[in-house]
Amino acid sequence: MSDHDVLVAVAHGTRAPAGPVVLEELLDLVRERLPGVQVRIAYVDVIGPTLEEVLAELDGRAVVVPMFLASGYHVRVDVPAAVAATGAAVTVTPALGPDPAVVAAVASRLRAATDAVPVADAVVIAAAGSSDQAALGEVAVAAGRLAAELGVEVVPAYVTTAAPAVPDAVAGLRAAGHSRIAVASYLLAPGLFQERLASVGADVVAPPIGPHPLVADLIASRYLEAVAP
Repeated sequence: MSDHDVLVAVAHGTRAPAGPVVLEELLDLVRERLPGVQVRIAYVDVIGPTLEEVLAELDGRAVVVPMFLASGYHVRVDVPAAVAATGAAVTVTPALGPDPAVVAAVASRLRAATDAVPVADAVVIAAAGSSDQAALGEVAVAAGRLAAELGVEVVPAYVTTAAPAVPDAVAGLRAAGHSRIAVASYLLAPGLFQERLASVGADVVAPPIGPHPLVADLIASRYLEAVAP
């Protein structure tokens, strides 16, 4: 591969100070897996640098890896628009979710949040939400994979935009007779959405995925697949 190859990991962005810190911790793991490759971060919303700004600085080939857990508007529209605006020689990889590696990382974070086995008798997988039905379908795929991983019922729900809302999903499971309900965070980094999960009425709320080795492996593999001859 060329010394000029650059991996640009693009994320949503958050005003929460911990968000960019956690994403850089994740990308530090990616850097360990890709020695000699420049790894940069860009954002599509809220904070900078923007993807357009990062791509404009680059001299040479770049691989853009969307660090999104579903292929909603940002992945389908914002990222391609930024690439087109710069005219950069860029390969854009698929988003991270609902890859089995991401689901395994979600399960890992949930298990670490509780000493109970099983972690709960029902789980809500809490995603950001989207108006894109295909993106919601990907979250449903992740929910199915998490159910297979944990061996309990898993219901997809959303922090915003889509239904059911996470508190409604938790309440629905309570009404159905489930006594111990956990929320598995289908979010990559801390921020407002993760904060909202603390008050949804669950018995256990997992932290966001964050700098998980499985996700770092996935980002690195996305890059390597893109630059393979």
